[in-house]
Amino acid sequence: MAESVPSVLESEARGEIADIYADIRKVLGTSVVNLIWRNLATMPGALEWTWATVRPLYLGDAPLHAEAVRRTLALPDWPGFSIDTLLAAGVDETERALIRDVLESYQYTNALALVVLSAVLAHYEPRPADAVTAANKAPTAAGTKIPELPPMEALDPEVAALVAELNSFGEDTEPQLIASMYRHLAYWPSYLALVRTMLAPLQREGRLNALTLSTRALGYAHGATLAKQLKPPAPPDTLKGALASCRLFVEHPIARMTGLCALIRRATPE
Repeated sequence: MAESVPSVLESEARGEIADIYADIRKVLGTSVVNLIWRNLATMPGALEWTWATVRPLYLGDAPLHAEAVRRTLALPDWPGFSIDTLLAAGVDETERALIRDVLESYQYTNALALVVLSAVLAHYEPRPADAVTAANKAPTAAGTKIPELPPMEALDPEVAALVAELNSFGEDTEPQLIASMYRHLAYWPSYLALVRTMLAPLQREGRLNALTLSTRALGYAHGATLAKQLKPPAPPDTLKGALASCRLFVEHPIARMTGLCALIRRATPE
């Protein structure tokens, strides 16, 4: 399986793309530019148009809708990890804090990306959606810097295999993208092994696929509400490709990992 879709790395970005990457980091309060934006940067005009379209949502009501998603996710009731379990696996207090930083970063950005990109899809590809309401208040990004994302080829073979297996959990099609969160967590293989042990029974019972499906529907419902506020500029010639990219990410890694990150985060003590 390919590691990823084509993308413009942050280290390779120049000119307007580099400027937009810097603005994405500033607006989202994160230290990394997620793959959806780096993929859009490979299509002429797509990143510029998509970011111009959704930026007002990030600065407006999107955080409130993202928080409503986080609060209403249908997470399976399942036991988490004790501190003693993590210590026995070699994950001490310092490492646990670093893991929490990674989880908090994805917890924040995934739900936001889910609702704003669902809004774009709802604008151009409308369909019926449940009525939802935004949260009254939303958290702000912690702004914590997380480790550099390791490439798959840099991982030990058994760790890469574990990442690939986890990446299939909660996916109802053949996975096309490797979720960045698992690659970030590959710095702590014993922790990833515990995550696999926790998730495997839920995957076998179909409860992770159900979580993905419910998260997609929830994200689209909030996106449909936000879509009423969109005022997209004139679309680029690459509009079809941009929408296809948004659809791929929203329906698969973003919806899947919005739910799974929340479940893993809940299971990991502070």
